[in-house]
Amino acid sequence: MKLYYRRYGEGAPLIILHGLYGSSDNWVTIARNLGRHFTVYLPDQRNHGHSPHSDVHDYEVMSDDLLEFVHDNKLGKFFLAGHSMGGKTAALFALKWPELLDGLIIADISPFKTKTDNNKSFNQHLAILKVLEDTDISQAVSRSEIEKLLANRIDSERIRALILKNIQRNTDGYFSWKINNAALLKNIDKILDSITGQESAYEPVTGFPVIFLKGENSDYLPPDDKSKILKLFPAAEFRIITNAGHWLHTDNPEAVTAALISLINQ
Repeated sequence: MKLYYRRYGEGAPLIILHGLYGSSDNWVTIARNLGRHFTVYLPDQRNHGHSPHSDVHDYEVMSDDLLEFVHDNKLGKFFLAGHSMGGKTAALFALKWPELLDGLIIADISPFKTKTDNNKSFNQHLAILKVLEDTDISQAVSRSEIEKLLANRIDSERIRALILKNIQRNTDGYFSWKINNAALLKNIDKILDSITGQESAYEPVTGFPVIFLKGENSDYLPPDDKSKILKLFPAAEFRIITNAGHWLHTDNPEAVTAALISLINQ
């Protein structure tokens, strides 16, 4: 699949993959701040942003999409980072094609199955997808009207701002969602699943820095998964991003930017 993307800066190539119901637009500020260090590529993953839609949405096809993107842009070796769903895509890509990477950052996600019991973040994701499914924006006359519709269902102003990045005007002038919400809801179990059926499915990956970032106030990277992660990435480093939840790149962009820059110095 040919992915839409944005490009910023000059230097070593770095690809950053957004999370569920996100888009490349979520990372533009950080990408611009990295412009002196990297050439930053921000793809929209399938069923998000301006990239094509498909009924198929799992980590095998998303990692294949990324490989096609790398070949199309003739990147050679590059640095890779991913947040949430994008982090799982990045982790599987690293296991399948480690020879293409110079460094890897996984932001606030475990490669293994997302636990749904008492997981406030998971419940929030599912609630947001259902809000998108239930909210007809085709008759709205302005973005502010759509924000008022969302405010009745989503309390967080920050999350509403993220969701508003998923609206567009069609050629006939009506608003619609850019995100393929039906496909994401259909495949939510695959999105929450492990990237591989068992830890022994791939050889352990070494030879370049691997950093896992955890939002201080997030439960998406549980401590119990650390030992399993180290079987896949034996030299992985774990860092806490303070004053941040799951959307750590919006809560503490300075710390996330510094972590990305640190890949060059390792």
